[in-house]
Amino acid sequence: MDEITINITLLDRPFRLSVLRADEERVRKAASLINERVKFYAKHYAYKDAQDLLSMTALQFATSMVKMESELSFRDKDLERKLNELNTLLGVQQA
Repeated sequence: MDEITINITLLDRPFRLSVLRADEERVRKAASLINERVKFYAKHYAYKDAQDLLSMTALQFATSMVKMESELSFRDKDLERKLNELNTLLGVQQA
């Protein structure tokens, strides 16, 4: 494993993380997206503290993830169905 230590900031709080070198850019982009979304919620909604902002951000990202998983599952099933149809047209034996 090729791990490196990086520093990221979430809501003005620094965090020191060990990540795979291959994941560094992804982790930094994720932190940036979190900070952007928290700023958006802070600007547009009433809140008591940073936990409210983080909760709204977590809900948004979790909802997006659930939606993407559902879409990927549908695409996989649809693709499998279409491949089976093509195999049938081509007369390919299925295992």
